[in-house]
Amino acid sequence: MDILFRGGRVFTPQGVAATAVLVRDGVIAAVGPERELARQPHETVDLDGALLTPGFTDAHLHPVQAGLERAKCDLSEIFGLDAYLEKIADYAANNLDKEWIDGGGWDMSAFPGGLPHREQIDFLDRPVYLIQRDHHAAWVNTAALARAGITRDTPDPADGRIERDAAGEPTGVLHEGAMDLVGLLTPRPTAQDLQDALADAERHLFSLGITGWQDAIVGSYAGSDDQLPTYVEAARSGRLRARVVGALWWDRTRGAEQVEDLLARRASAEGLTRFRAGSVKIMQDGITENFTAATLEPYCLCGGTGLSYVDPAKLKEYVAELDRHGFQVHFHAIGERAVREALDSFEGTDPANRHHIAHLQIIEPSDVPRFAALGVTANLQPLWATHHAQMDELTLPYLGEPRSSWQYPFADLLAHGTRFCAGSDWPVSNADPLQGMHVAVNRTEPGGSVHAGYPTAQTPFLPGQRIDLATAMTAYTAGSAWINRSPAGIIEPGRPADLVVLDRDPFELPPAEIWTTRVRMTFVDGEPVFERR
Repeated sequence: MDILFRGGRVFTPQGVAATAVLVRDGVIAAVGPERELARQPHETVDLDGALLTPGFTDAHLHPVQAGLERAKCDLSEIFGLDAYLEKIADYAANNLDKEWIDGGGWDMSAFPGGLPHREQIDFLDRPVYLIQRDHHAAWVNTAALARAGITRDTPDPADGRIERDAAGEPTGVLHEGAMDLVGLLTPRPTAQDLQDALADAERHLFSLGITGWQDAIVGSYAGSDDQLPTYVEAARSGRLRARVVGALWWDRTRGAEQVEDLLARRASAEGLTRFRAGSVKIMQDGITENFTAATLEPYCLCGGTGLSYVDPAKLKEYVAELDRHGFQVHFHAIGERAVREALDSFEGTDPANRHHIAHLQIIEPSDVPRFAALGVTANLQPLWATHHAQMDELTLPYLGEPRSSWQYPFADLLAHGTRFCAGSDWPVSNADPLQGMHVAVNRTEPGGSVHAGYPTAQTPFLPGQRIDLATAMTAYTAGSAWINRSPAGIIEPGRPADLVVLDRDPFELPPAEIWTTRVRMTFVDGEPVFERR
């Protein structure tokens, strides 16, 4: 039986149109006037005046890790030390059989200077390992430090830092590569745990209209296990319904010799219809809040220019080798130096491999035109481009001007013809694409977010860098699907019927209300995978 979507408007490559969409055998058969498409038997989905969009594709997130954290001590939906301690204590009391208390989701802006302390969680005699919301640090207690043998004499790893007090004692915060000193000692999830985490994440993402994604780290990182076998098994068994690309982790402790391993890992996923492993993730720097983002000039107040995790002198060689083998390269770059190093490495590569750089918090203005010139896609995480507590209290004071005004320059990138895709970095931030679109358009916090009550939350952040809703929605649909080489992402005949029915039409709302839009139904290949009750 055909399905006719009618009674509302449709987001198409030509714009938003009052039209209907006919689906046959899981494929979009026609787009046109309802009177022409309704001439044969069909089921009907009444849009009720709302909007039909392509399924959203998130171009940068970590769903298996998110699923695991949702099943542990999850702090991501609360805020503040008192709330964290209450949740940790409740979780420990309800899980007396667990050797470790682990999980994550704490926010740096909940602590003075962005730093919690081990003594705050020393009320537990079990070791505690809690990953920061951004996944660039971990909060541990004294028992965990002792289990790992970390003392004042333990050296910092090359790609991380053990936070220490004035006397040189570890405070209980482990930055970047130092996380593994404790994280790798935590209990390992079973294969079934990983499958359950992926299934839970997929259900959540379907509820947000996300029908495809790129997992931004498929490999062992920050205490997590390699997810490649999880995806391969889920795809082979048919349990994976979404269209997924895995970005294979580039081990920053190794060099070009790992390319052969990456080729073998890519080959292990060949022939699967729902999962491919054709991308490689290179994390070039850290984050601004702990001064590990790679900058061109020293940070204000504290000095230092952050870390380049892969030697820039060798980076171009590595990227060229990956490019020759047909890999897409997916960069993490936050600081302006890391962005420049990534762009430099793409000189001479093949744009057909659809390389992209994610996060792009700070871009030195002269580098903005290089994205379009090199055929490099800007992978946006719009939710971060607001006056939230972490921005105002931990980022702006250490960046100073003019660098603070170079952040998230979406409009400037667009003006130079840059191709966009978009994602959330979930569980670092909310996975809801509509919340991200709201920020891209308004540069203010969505009204329902955890920081919406922050004093400057509704003051636009660099409002000149706003983009329009159609551009933002295209980034989350056609743009991210293009990055993944997915046939979905566009509503036109011949495309898979990966579709989303919204509960209203955000194009008819005042911009400040875009965030109120919710997903009513999600379809994959014409079959419903989510319906809001």
